[in-house]
Amino acid sequence: MLYIVSTPIGNLKDISLRALKILKDVDLILCEDTRVTKKLLNRYDISTNVESYHQHSRINKIEKIKELLKEKDLALVSDSGTPGICDPGNQLIKQLDCEISVIPGACAVAAIASVSGFSMDKFVFMGFPPHKKGRNKFFKEILSFKYPVIIYESPYRIEKTLKELGDREVVIGRELTKKFETIYRGIASELKIKTKGEFVIVIK
Repeated sequence: MLYIVSTPIGNLKDISLRALKILKDVDLILCEDTRVTKKLLNRYDISTNVESYHQHSRINKIEKIKELLKEKDLALVSDSGTPGICDPGNQLIKQLDCEISVIPGACAVAAIASVSGFSMDKFVFMGFPPHKKGRNKFFKEILSFKYPVIIYESPYRIEKTLKELGDREVVIGRELTKKFETIYRGIASELKIKTKGEFVIVIK
């Protein structure tokens, strides 16, 4: 069995009792960065072995995982939030032929949608904007949608992104669930924000 386990997006208390039990009971935890995952495991006195699986993992790593799953139960986690969303988990999952169980939990997309105040009956999620190539096309596309759009952005490009969004109304979550969590609302190009941290944006 492979368990897809959601982990906190910042606050380590935001993890379910079921997730903790699975992480304790499985034979091995696959994670993006073992150092990040061990912080969570240490917080809850979980001693399960961890092994890296990330976007740079080679095909032979996937083959090794396939062999392990013939006899063992594994859990897949990302550094934060739900695996398979803007991380390489989906590349692994689609190549497996085994039972898979999802352990839902924290997700930045759902978190920002819930506090946006916009009608979120329908929305589009577009992940991270391209750094350079295809960036103009990306923003033209998202600005053409008639439904709210949610994107992620890094502190290195957040100011550039706000300029590209121009006069669109946005809600921005900075460092969600963490000590310095901040929610910004207003016209994208007019907002003055702290550029340190991780960002998730709803564009109306």
